[in-house]
Amino acid sequence: MADRRAGAGPYAPAMKFFRSRGRHEAGGASSPLTQAITLYVDGRYAAAEAEARAVAESRSWRRDDPHGPLAWSVAGLAMGAQGRHAEAVDVYDAVLPDFGRIFGAEDPQTLKLRSDRAQGLARLGRHAECEAECAAVARTADRGGAPEMALVAAAARNGMIFAINAQGRHQEAEAAAREALAAGPAAERDRFTLVLRLGLARSLNGQGRHEEALAEAEGAGELARDLPERERRPETGAVGLMVATALLGLGRADEARLSAAAAHDACLAAFGPGHHRTAEARALLDGIETA
Repeated sequence: MADRRAGAGPYAPAMKFFRSRGRHEAGGASSPLTQAITLYVDGRYAAAEAEARAVAESRSWRRDDPHGPLAWSVAGLAMGAQGRHAEAVDVYDAVLPDFGRIFGAEDPQTLKLRSDRAQGLARLGRHAECEAECAAVARTADRGGAPEMALVAAAARNGMIFAINAQGRHQEAEAAAREALAAGPAAERDRFTLVLRLGLARSLNGQGRHEEALAEAEGAGELARDLPERERRPETGAVGLMVATALLGLGRADEARLSAAAAHDACLAAFGPGHHRTAEARALLDGIETA
């Protein structure tokens, strides 16, 4: 099993995935993308977008240079992290043909872009499209031998579980999350384990199994506290949101309100008002207040 603690794309810190890969090197010490990726991983999303755009535009005249399309993909990640999900999907759509031409259709970089795009679709409510694309990416990544393929497959499965939950098929999402968790090393404590446990908690809440969901969310919170800040930052507010949902289902409205408010404030500070998790926390908080 590849070391997944460094992650890929919006579902884990991007630095390791973008490290040197021969002629397609994109994030090594000498890469023009190093600064943009570092800013992204540090949560400085507006600065990361500006830096990535500058790199992309400075290399736009080089038809076969991989850094231009890769820079746009980093800009797309940063846009999504700021809640500009439609713009991010537009960027991914625009550069996907270049990825296929430069890297190849089944290269980890191309599959990662497809996964990022699919999860952007979910943020726009296009859940069935997200599910289908994430499932296809995961199947292809499972056949690959490159170490980065494990990162891509894990991120795509997380996106698929989110999309299945969003379509109300919570039992199916639970089964998929448990299968993915069982497939990893039993003692592994990384960000992919965190997001899978959060997906499992969401599925349990969706089934009305709030005691189980609360236990799972609280366990995810313990795991998050053990992770480096860079790894847990993309999941800011996610644990509190699942805890609040479970507490509300258990009739513990006052506790749910506190957890939902803390999750909303954290998401607002980290991602801004347009981010999907900020909006979800706001909606939950509003529902508690008006109940």
